[in-house]
Amino acid sequence: MIGAAAAVAIAGWLTGLWLVTAVGVIGVLFLAWFFRNPRRIPPAGEQFLVSPADGKVVEIDACREERFLQSEMTRVGIFMSPMDVHVNRMPCAGKVGAIHYFPGRYLMAYHPKASLENEHQVMVIESDRGMRLLVVQIAGFLARRIEGWVGTGEHLARGERFGLIRLGSKVDLYLPPSVQVRVRVGERVRAGESVVGEWA
Repeated sequence: MIGAAAAVAIAGWLTGLWLVTAVGVIGVLFLAWFFRNPRRIPPAGEQFLVSPADGKVVEIDACREERFLQSEMTRVGIFMSPMDVHVNRMPCAGKVGAIHYFPGRYLMAYHPKASLENEHQVMVIESDRGMRLLVVQIAGFLARRIEGWVGTGEHLARGERFGLIRLGSKVDLYLPPSVQVRVRVGERVRAGESVVGEWA
């Protein structure tokens, strides 16, 4: 995408079309800013789970996760606006137990049915503490591509990058009952840094 915007800018410059050049330059700057991948430092203490995404906490609810874990969980939904960093990070240290991709619709990310009906990718994490949890990357109305950077069997550190979702989207984090949730609905969080839970 950045390459295409740069090509437009160069083509406009070579042909003397300054408006086209300006559009291309603005496109390059916007895309470089959008795909920023800042360094993040998790807080001290491996008992703390960190947010997998930048954004706003829009849901915290108890549920039974039937598809992969068949157990009671707490779901924390984080809405990522187009202004947020869209790189996703590991909430805790652990191994990637499985990755499942599901094609689907492109409802607005905050729509109640988006978590199950939209295109999404589920990563099962086998934590170093012996508990399993899920991170679900959900495409939204603008987000039409989920990128995964890791494979099944890989061990990742807490806060380590594992993928991104382009443009506005949502990430659902399913936590086991042994985790005490440390965020509230309406709170803003930063991937890899903000504490969302604590192992009991």
